[in-house]
Amino acid sequence: MEQEEYEKEEINWSYIEFVDNQDVLDLIEKKPGVALLDEACMFPKSTHETFSQKLYQTFVKNKRFIKPKLSRTSFTISHYVGEVTYQVDLFLEKNKDYVVAEHQDLLTASNCSFVAGLFPPLPEEASKSSKFSSIGTRFKF
Repeated sequence: MEQEEYEKEEINWSYIEFVDNQDVLDLIEKKPGVALLDEACMFPKSTHETFSQKLYQTFVKNKRFIKPKLSRTSFTISHYVGEVTYQVDLFLEKNKDYVVAEHQDLLTASNCSFVAGLFPPLPEEASKSSKFSSIGTRFKF
């Protein structure tokens, strides 16, 4: 949109071609994406290996998702900047940190703007779906 504005105002500039990264965002954000991580966190016997296997099975046909040949606990996503490999070793542990709704309400109501801004309110549809919000779900919103 900014480049269109430059054209209207006849500003001398060079056009920049932006790569559409929507399919990568959809891979991560849309179901099953983050939902797979939340699901794995609900099962006590889930491990980073079982989570990795679930990712491999789910995204086997996705052109942006790559299963490394030598690792059983990592995956690669082909972003607009190139291939980025992620290690899933601590994904489950980190995502198990839940944000309790009552705690969030308390922080949001703080008179200190810094504290109030730490956890902005979730969109309505997300707050209705679950009493607790995982870190992965929070990051998505």
